[in-house]
Amino acid sequence: MISIKDLSKVFQTKDQEVRAVDDLSLEIKKGEIFGVIGYSGAGKSTFIRMLNRLEDPSSGQITMDDQDLTSMSKKKLRVARQDIGMIFQHFNLLWSRTVFDNIAFPLEIAGISKEEKTQRVNELIELVGLSGRGNSYPSQLSGGQKQRVGIARALANNPKVLLCDEATSALDPETTDSILDLLVDINEKLGLTIVLITHEMHVIRKICHQVAVMEAGKIVEQGDVLDVFLRPKQKVTKRFVDQVMGDPEQENSLELINEQYQKGRILRLHFVGDSANQAVISDVSRKFEVDINILHGKITQTQKGAYGTMFVQFVGEKDEIDRAIEFIESTSVEVEVNPSV
Repeated sequence: MISIKDLSKVFQTKDQEVRAVDDLSLEIKKGEIFGVIGYSGAGKSTFIRMLNRLEDPSSGQITMDDQDLTSMSKKKLRVARQDIGMIFQHFNLLWSRTVFDNIAFPLEIAGISKEEKTQRVNELIELVGLSGRGNSYPSQLSGGQKQRVGIARALANNPKVLLCDEATSALDPETTDSILDLLVDINEKLGLTIVLITHEMHVIRKICHQVAVMEAGKIVEQGDVLDVFLRPKQKVTKRFVDQVMGDPEQENSLELINEQYQKGRILRLHFVGDSANQAVISDVSRKFEVDINILHGKITQTQKGAYGTMFVQFVGEKDEIDRAIEFIESTSVEVEVNPSV
């Protein structure tokens, strides 16, 4: 659906050359929700703005639905952009227009008839959960309602791709969840490909199928969201996973626990998918002469299933602990013994 090859963007400042996006390549499948996460300055906003050429690349190629956007004339690009919707962090609504007229604006530009426009806008108002608010102005809406207007406007021309530029960063956690639920609903109902950028791992965890981690303009890690949660390779990725799963103070204290307790083992258990529902700890306590101390744990849900991690201390005779660990390893729970934390 979207193929990005060797994409770069260089800004020339008075003093130096800045590579905001540096030789980036990605493949995004049709109908998936693809997240790009990075801290401020990683280049993710520049990247997503290049996908519809609000920002022109310095080099590289963007192919969307077999069309090369990077080589298009301005005239052809205007037509191609009708297949690409975009929502923004700060809504970008027209404050002098009602909800209805904000959503209708792209249809007016496209020359859609009044009757068809009215039908389409009313459908979208219902789709995004704003029934009865068509005559309201943006100043009369909450932040979440404003973003719903932004989403409806982005969908007006029946796009194939929806780009989300930090779409929930200006919202409180509860409103963020409602907007993310709406995006999942739209993805499932319309089969829409969604590309979103964020600095919040909660957003990735909740709705994305695939994730790419950006740092200094480059993709440093990417893959299935559940796999990235389970086995983060880069330091920056581990920091993002800790936003959802970690407790840095607790994990730092495990170093002291490893030093303090000469007997026993500290284990990190990984629960993935169905294994998150297994009563492994209870089974171990019944089957083996091992004292178990649960130090820290958390289970969360991704689009591909549950993922959890738990730190436990096993105390007892070495052979018995070894048998208990072997038993856990025979299940679908993954085990790290005395992990470096």
